[in-house]
Amino acid sequence: MMDIDFKEYKLRCELHGHDDDVRGICVCTDENIATSSRDRTIRVWSLGSDDKRKYLASKILLGHTSFVGPLAWISPNEEYPEGRLVSGSMDTSVLVWNLVNGEVVQSLKGHKMQVTGVTIDDDDIVSSSVDQTLKRWRNGQLVDSWEAHQSPVQAVLKLPSGELISGSSDTTLKLWKGKTSLRTFTGHADTVRGLAVMPDLGFLSASHDGSIRLWALSGEVLLEMVGHTSIVYSVDAHASGLIVSGSEDRHAKIWKDGVCVQSLEHPGCVWDAKFLESGDIVTACSDGVARVWTVRDGMIADQMEIDAYDSQLSQYKLSRKKVGGMRLDELPGLESLTVPGTSDGQTKVVREGDNGVAYAWNMNEQRWDKIGEVVDGPDGAGDRPILDGAQYDFVFDVDIGDGEPIRKLPYNRSDNPYDAADKWLLKENLPVAYRQQIVDFILQNSGQKDFNFNPSFRDPFTGANAYVPGQSSHTAATPAKPLHKHIPKRGVLVFDVAQYDGILKKMTEFNNTLRSDPANTDKSLTEAEVSRMGAIVKTLKDTSHYHATSFSDTDIALLLKVIQAWPTAMMFPATDLVRMLVLHPHGASLLIKHVENNNDLLLDVIKKVTEDSPLPGNLLTTVRVLVNLFKNPSFHYWLQRHHSQILDAFSNCYSSPNKNLQLAYSTLLLNYAVLLIEKKDEEGQAQVLSAALQIAEEESADVDSKFRSLVAIGSLMLEGLVKKIAIDFEVESIAKSAKASKEAKIVEVGADIELLIRQA
Repeated sequence: MMDIDFKEYKLRCELHGHDDDVRGICVCTDENIATSSRDRTIRVWSLGSDDKRKYLASKILLGHTSFVGPLAWISPNEEYPEGRLVSGSMDTSVLVWNLVNGEVVQSLKGHKMQVTGVTIDDDDIVSSSVDQTLKRWRNGQLVDSWEAHQSPVQAVLKLPSGELISGSSDTTLKLWKGKTSLRTFTGHADTVRGLAVMPDLGFLSASHDGSIRLWALSGEVLLEMVGHTSIVYSVDAHASGLIVSGSEDRHAKIWKDGVCVQSLEHPGCVWDAKFLESGDIVTACSDGVARVWTVRDGMIADQMEIDAYDSQLSQYKLSRKKVGGMRLDELPGLESLTVPGTSDGQTKVVREGDNGVAYAWNMNEQRWDKIGEVVDGPDGAGDRPILDGAQYDFVFDVDIGDGEPIRKLPYNRSDNPYDAADKWLLKENLPVAYRQQIVDFILQNSGQKDFNFNPSFRDPFTGANAYVPGQSSHTAATPAKPLHKHIPKRGVLVFDVAQYDGILKKMTEFNNTLRSDPANTDKSLTEAEVSRMGAIVKTLKDTSHYHATSFSDTDIALLLKVIQAWPTAMMFPATDLVRMLVLHPHGASLLIKHVENNNDLLLDVIKKVTEDSPLPGNLLTTVRVLVNLFKNPSFHYWLQRHHSQILDAFSNCYSSPNKNLQLAYSTLLLNYAVLLIEKKDEEGQAQVLSAALQIAEEESADVDSKFRSLVAIGSLMLEGLVKKIAIDFEVESIAKSAKASKEAKIVEVGADIELLIRQA
């Protein structure tokens, strides 16, 4: 073992205040720290005047509309004596804050997707994004933008030598001089997530592959540090030579000369870790708390605080303790044994204190007999699933179809898959015809593509050798697939119910108002036009004769006159009629002429209803029009071509207090997911994914809106081209949150997404 002179870090203080994950840290000075959070806020913490060990909240910065991630500090000048803070967010914006009053002084908008990194380059700000670009901002204006990687850019850093370095989901890093790529660094096996300067040596990278690398600018790997057991999100270095890294494995690890000298355990994922100039360390945790750690004797927290933290850690670990592959805190209590079993030998595991105890149902005696304590074996055996009291390498869900319940199929890697399939079919009383499908399913989903058949095996039904994978087969059965209850979404959804009487009444009311206003009389409808509007409604109401009815060009012109000429506050009833018109085959064919020409009516309407102070009624009816356009293939090219403009225009709808608008917007995203999967449009899929994730993370989102956004996410991951991007977006935490919902369908689609992640 190396003899490393190192003094252990201990807790100095905790920074409580955020309502959700602390995502990022910015060390302004040793006296001032900023933290960003999933709760959409940034908090500034200042050194306490009474107790120099403590940091106290001094400011809360409010302005982002989704979770905040990367932070950077701009040093003070005469105009900004406390300096400025730069923040990037899931809401696609970069904000610059005045730290004197906590106000936004610049709002930098141009990225199409989540901002993942910000760095200061002299007087410029450079930002990175999931949209694959780097952007340079100067004095609040975008001055340069370039596609830096073929996958999401996850981090950007200014090096002391003057160049920029970027890290990407494509597993590479790139060195930039201006917009010119000087060198590509390869070696990581997964997404490059975090970057830091290593004084006098080069730079550090943290990766989803679980490693940290120290690179020379020449491209040489000087050190590789391996010790984390999961994704490494962040890395930082100190002038002393120490390195700190934060990981999904709940530890911040401290490294010296390439060796891990200490692991600081946390009650959750460690998103970020930074050194103070003094050598103290700040960590950001998913439990909503930032913590400061020190080696200085006079700065260590009181023993009571240390004991309280140790207790918190113990409680957290206990809550995650598994017995027989199940979390202890999720097991039923002893009271569940008052419910009789349903079959002889049925096994149930219950919680008794800090242990899980297995019981078996004795049918003759009508009682639960205690089997014994369930313990987890070594090497992660406790993570193996359990079925009927026994542990397996896999327990698959199998959907037989035809309204049959889901069946559980257990399997161990050491089993012969044909033998396992036959036993299971006999047990479940299922036809032997399913045999090859089940075997193919087992081989596919247990990762045994190169399974070697044992020639001594005999088919229990025919006595003959079984089919050998890779050879010809008389069966053409399609391999069974893992069950996904709600994904992928097939077809599109529409809003096809209208209150026609209410629409006509409101239009008449507005028309009378215009007629009585001398300044707007010319915009009102004549009696003949009002009568014609009634005839349009009558045709739309008669849905059973859509195949035989038609409209005239003057009908369309009349509707367009109202939408284009009437004041913005009065246009929503007419827009609602257009929503129904696009579901009528002939109406849609006439309308598309006004969309495909140089004066695109729909783009004009979108611009009109989203400018200035948008009215909920206009937003709702317009989004519903767009949703219904997906029903007619004639509009698909237009919808794909303008997806970015459309999604950008309505991007704020996800957080609207209007539940109907939330639902309409989430339905728009779901329909876009279906269309863009079909079109194999990766860029479009990525934008829809980003927008759907915002709804999925929105605590106040309506249940149906959240459900549709989750279905969109799952469908894009399963059949689209953005599964890796979704995983980089921490979709796993969204799936876990969904599974904790009280709504059954949210739980089910969360399970669908979680299954996709496990198959990644």
